[in-house]
Amino acid sequence: MSAQEVGITKQEQREEVMNYRQRLTDKELLDKSMEIKKKLFELDEFIEAEVIMFYVDFRNEVKTEFMIKEALNDGKRVVIPISQVEDRSLLLSELKDYDQELETGTYDILEPREEYIRPVEHSELDLVTVPGVAFDEDCNRLGYGGGYYDRFSAGLDPDVDRIALAFEIQIVDQVVTDEHDLPVDKVLTEKRVIT
Repeated sequence: MSAQEVGITKQEQREEVMNYRQRLTDKELLDKSMEIKKKLFELDEFIEAEVIMFYVDFRNEVKTEFMIKEALNDGKRVVIPISQVEDRSLLLSELKDYDQELETGTYDILEPREEYIRPVEHSELDLVTVPGVAFDEDCNRLGYGGGYYDRFSAGLDPDVDRIALAFEIQIVDQVVTDEHDLPVDKVLTEKRVIT
């Protein structure tokens, strides 16, 4: 039975999955994130990508700090998003030093300090890591409700790989979706790669 048939709303699904995620201990968060990182770094799409957009984790999301640092060490160009609240868009900025360049920004997410903003065009990206609240086995995504990533994804070249990072507890039978909700290409959890 689908989420729609049960009559669950996006907000109810969001709260339910976020409650599950909040119960993860710091050790579980780290261990599971390390497993997900291993899967990401083994993907051909990742190995071949030169310019990678990472989200900066917050609120018990899959941890990305050590992924970003390793990608930089591997010679990848790393881009992170800056939330533009006025029009709910994402401004992209190249990051060169995780420890030096970031400060707490919109929604309490780390963003580059003003002097370190280095704008990057959408067209330069090869791969995008996507956060989210819930995903299903058809790679549908439930976000936080702001529409930032759906708007952003709609403007991306179809060749850019969009890969979601999620814990297995975030995989649901069916994500509640609207017509403007875009699926991702793959979802990586600590247990599997969903395509």
